[in-house]
Amino acid sequence: MADEAAKQNQEYGASQIQVLRGLEAVRKRPAMYIGDTSSRGLHHLISEVVDNSIDEALAGHCDEITVTLHIDGSASVEDNGRGIPVDIHPEYLDPPKTAMEVVMTVLHAGGKFDKDSYKVSGGLHGVGVSVVNALSAKCQVTSIRDGIPNTQGYERGIPTGPVTRGTKVKGGKKNGTITRFVPDGEIFQTVDFKRGMVTGRLRELAFLNKGLTIILRDEREAPAPVEDEEGNFIEVEADESGKLPVFDETFRYKGGLAAFVNYLDESRTSILTKPIYFEKERDGIPVEIAFSFNDSYQDNIHSYVNNINTIEGGTHISGFKTALTRTLNNYASRAGLFKKSNQRLSGDDCREGLTAVISIKVAEPQFEGQTKTKLGNSEVQGVVETVTGEMINDYLEENPAVGRRIIDKAMQAQRAREAARKAKDLIRRKGALESGTLPGKLADCSRRDPEGTELYIVEGDSAGGSAKQGRDRRFQAILPLRGKILNVEKARLDKILGNEEIRTLITAIGTGIGNPANGDRDLFDSKGDGNGNGNGNGEFNFEKLRYGKIIIMTDADVDGAHIRTLLLTFFYRYMVELIQNGCVYIAQPPLYQLKKGKQIMYAYDEDERERKVKEMGDNGKISLQRYKGLGEMNPDQLWSTTMDPEKRTVLQVNINDAAEADRLFSVLMGDVVAPRREFIEKNAKYANLDV
Repeated sequence: MADEAAKQNQEYGASQIQVLRGLEAVRKRPAMYIGDTSSRGLHHLISEVVDNSIDEALAGHCDEITVTLHIDGSASVEDNGRGIPVDIHPEYLDPPKTAMEVVMTVLHAGGKFDKDSYKVSGGLHGVGVSVVNALSAKCQVTSIRDGIPNTQGYERGIPTGPVTRGTKVKGGKKNGTITRFVPDGEIFQTVDFKRGMVTGRLRELAFLNKGLTIILRDEREAPAPVEDEEGNFIEVEADESGKLPVFDETFRYKGGLAAFVNYLDESRTSILTKPIYFEKERDGIPVEIAFSFNDSYQDNIHSYVNNINTIEGGTHISGFKTALTRTLNNYASRAGLFKKSNQRLSGDDCREGLTAVISIKVAEPQFEGQTKTKLGNSEVQGVVETVTGEMINDYLEENPAVGRRIIDKAMQAQRAREAARKAKDLIRRKGALESGTLPGKLADCSRRDPEGTELYIVEGDSAGGSAKQGRDRRFQAILPLRGKILNVEKARLDKILGNEEIRTLITAIGTGIGNPANGDRDLFDSKGDGNGNGNGNGEFNFEKLRYGKIIIMTDADVDGAHIRTLLLTFFYRYMVELIQNGCVYIAQPPLYQLKKGKQIMYAYDEDERERKVKEMGDNGKISLQRYKGLGEMNPDQLWSTTMDPEKRTVLQVNINDAAEADRLFSVLMGDVVAPRREFIEKNAKYANLDV
């Protein structure tokens, strides 16, 4: 052992130090630049290119962006901005390189590091488009300057030739950039773009940039054209009428953030006739905010800095919360709406039913990490706090009837919060929420360290019994739930805590529950939050999580899907950090068992069933069993198909678009029927009927 260590020590010299040149580092460690190489990382490529076009829009040089998902698996982003400069870069004279080639092949190269080209920008790291190029099997960029196209192609980040200058086309585009790329299958786990994941971000950007037109085209449903043997990009051919047979959707919102709030609240009943909206610039920071109040029991605040979604919040959120709480308290006191002179509304009281969108522009934002999910600029808090306080105060003075409705809603929330506190105190006295008193129906695992452990939430006692017998007791815990849990979208916290199944769930997981979706976690903040400081004393604590994975395992029928949706709604609204940290999974039990003699195979969907039938051949009768419930499988079958980490498939639950996730939960689980009907009609063709 000592000899081996000495040998390794001797071998470790200058020759062992690797120098990755150009874009090699990106291809070697892609997750450092795009988060991961799953579907999420794949779609991040489109976002990086679109962000460049958005920066042109922010600078006032672009008003239309077109994103196309091509039939050959490539994606393209086209804008009518200024076009990437194509003259020779002064730092790359020998050999000479154009600015476009430098932008596409050199990390941290771009026009966003000075204050002249872009006053504000989301792409401050300067790695965006070069990273896309590095992670693409093939990429082509065309910069149109004064009507003349300049094009260069690349393969895995390396130019295939010099920039070629085209000829000016009469009546053609005057300026702009077209970037088209094919993701590298050697890098990504999947190279199939999902239209839904692209749609959400493009819609969001259209809301955030009032008047900007964003077009999404999907050619992939068109008839496949003849393959190009020379490896060129494949174009869709027009039909007999001259039209391209493609999906086409345009996003353009004159209402901006106010329209965004209306969109998010379409399945909720608003207590205001229209959202409160204001925009103002202070100390060089433009602040734009729209918000409204509805009859729900959660608050949903979505924040953006330079069009980047800051899902973890930051100083701009703190400033808004502080100002909202303080201003509403001051207004209620001045207007004589408090019954007691010392009455104060907490931050949670003031925010119940709130839907808000905050968008600010900062020249030099300080984000936490490459993912840009939390703003750290201390000066921003004071700016947002001052602007919000002034504008809300003026609005309430001019609209006293609206002010009274908002205060009435907050006072109802205060009464309900007090009832919830009493309910929780009563439950705690009985020991039902204490982590030291685990629920009797929980079959715990022997390992105490959360790392590597799993909690299976199982539908019904029958399946729970099979799971308990089939599991690996060392690291797998089983919690059977009886029937459907409460729909938390329609209930206040006191009612939620009164539900036995939810109490059991909270106790088993161990973290407690916290404020929904905005990171504030101050459900029980009556002690000291009345001053509007935005800081609560909520009881969700991720460090107390008892299991590394929370796996939802329900039947593969309609009831199972409903229970799964109810559980996901609860996790999203009251334990969202579990999802954000990648702890929530969905088990994938088989739908069919195929048996032929002693040969047994399982199929997880209809397509796989058909494939397996063909694999087994037609020489002999195949016995087919469709599993309606988990309880129909014996413990060994349940282990081998659904619980064995070596063989099973589990789906990790992610939030790719927080605003869209919030809207979808309210559409599916809320009280308003019309948006739910519209969603079902629009998506019915994708459903598998359980008949």
